[in-house]
Amino acid sequence: MTAPGTAPAPPSPAPPSAKKGNRWIDQWDPEDEAFWNEKGEKIARRNLVFSVLSEHIGFSVWTMWSVLVLFMGPEYGLTPADKFLLTSMVTLVGAVVRVPYTFAVAIFGGRNWTIISAGLLLVPTIAAFTVMKPGTSFDTFLVIGLLAGIGGGNFASSMTNINAFFPLRKKGWALGLNAGGGNIGVPVIQLVALAIIGASGGPRVLLGIYVPLIVIAAVLAALFMDNLSSVKNDTGAAIDSAKDAHTWIMSFLYIGTFGSFIGYAFAFGQVLQVQFGRTPLQAAYLTFIGPLLGSLIRPVGGWLADRYGGAKITLWNYVGMAAATSVLIFASMQKSLPLFVGVFVVLFVLSGLGNGSTYKMIPGIFQTKALAKGLQGEEAAAYGRRLSGASMGLIGAVGALGGVGINLAFRQSFLSYGSGTGAFVAFLAFYGLCFVVTWAVYLRRSAGRIAAMSTASEAKPQLSYAEV
Repeated sequence: MTAPGTAPAPPSPAPPSAKKGNRWIDQWDPEDEAFWNEKGEKIARRNLVFSVLSEHIGFSVWTMWSVLVLFMGPEYGLTPADKFLLTSMVTLVGAVVRVPYTFAVAIFGGRNWTIISAGLLLVPTIAAFTVMKPGTSFDTFLVIGLLAGIGGGNFASSMTNINAFFPLRKKGWALGLNAGGGNIGVPVIQLVALAIIGASGGPRVLLGIYVPLIVIAAVLAALFMDNLSSVKNDTGAAIDSAKDAHTWIMSFLYIGTFGSFIGYAFAFGQVLQVQFGRTPLQAAYLTFIGPLLGSLIRPVGGWLADRYGGAKITLWNYVGMAAATSVLIFASMQKSLPLFVGVFVVLFVLSGLGNGSTYKMIPGIFQTKALAKGLQGEEAAAYGRRLSGASMGLIGAVGALGGVGINLAFRQSFLSYGSGTGAFVAFLAFYGLCFVVTWAVYLRRSAGRIAAMSTASEAKPQLSYAEV
């Protein structure tokens, strides 16, 4: 029976099973420095490398339609509104599937699910190769685009898996590197598309390139990755994380960072074409720069969060995003392409930085809650890993929905005003709200609140999130 105010103990590790095969690790304690230094770090880094590769390919397949629509000229019979709707639906599926993908790691094992999820990417890629030609109906493109959304799920399963491999003190760096390596699939596929357009190639060439890459990612995962027996199919963790207010608060904040990154990645090229009259080749020359820099800086956001606290970095990052958006509104109204592109790149960089800092906050928040409950040592670490891993799927899913909102906002703005200015005004207001929420929940210092906490229980650590 669990005493009031204490957390239920996490499930105990399963005993070794001969049926599992030799790719399962039964004993895993990254918080034990001796274990970590002796063999844990080497194993964790190896799994990180091949997790990044698979997630990278997943992101490329997911965001492939952001460049495929650039190939789809007047002969395809699609309006700008049709294209924004298409990319919105692709983003939506990528957000929704993140929830089941998160728990697939616990059901199948991190290595096993990486193999399966990589193989599944062949379905939308081959399907798109088959139908990508003028004369195909919009409904067909929409269905095939929805299939591509499964690529967005790879992020959630990969982050959940890597979260279990690394100790708390390394999570910001590891999760940032894992996510950044995946995010960089966006500019990579845009660069490949640029080369193909420049060489007068068609969209089928782009799709054909990725089929063997998907196979390679699946094979390498099978050869070099591991499953952790300690990552159990714990539906209780899912329920507990869904009941926790911080899961939904962080989901809201992640809309502002990752939702911006993926939404802008899908929409940037179309905005350049519709608002500034750029050709597909001219747009492709510019679209990759922002996602590339935003992806590369994501690990830096995690590292800064490790050092200074994720809440502090996230707070000031929203200030920067709001400032950049204000300039974008001015550039949009003045129709200044150089200023517009330059500031859009800055906004991409800030969204990537915020991606790293917000994701670092998640394990830190649940670790802080564990300490406040009176848990210590491995018990506290297990509590934090259990709930942070379960919450990542929900947070990642809701955050990705921000990409849907951005594409729909652009669609409505162009329909109503003929430009993206209206959408940017809405984004500015949202970033201001994210700033307020970050400060109010994680950084506000209230004398009355602190006094109440200090008198509640002298034996219980103060619940403060300033350093998460």
